[in-house]
Amino acid sequence: MDIINDLRSIVTVLAFLSFLGIVAWAWSGRRRAAFEEAARLPFTEDDVPDATGASKQGKTS
Repeated sequence: MDIINDLRSIVTVLAFLSFLGIVAWAWSGRRRAAFEEAARLPFTEDDVPDATGASKQGKTS
């Protein structure tokens, strides 16, 4: 049973290290420009279709 506890400990440490790696990747300065561009994507779409599929831009109603 001692080996199961060792494996659980190893998996926990590996999961924590993976989490730290993801956090470091997300907060790295090299990714900032890509994340800022992705954050602006919802605001760059000018021509949004309505429920019928017609464009809202240029509608005269």
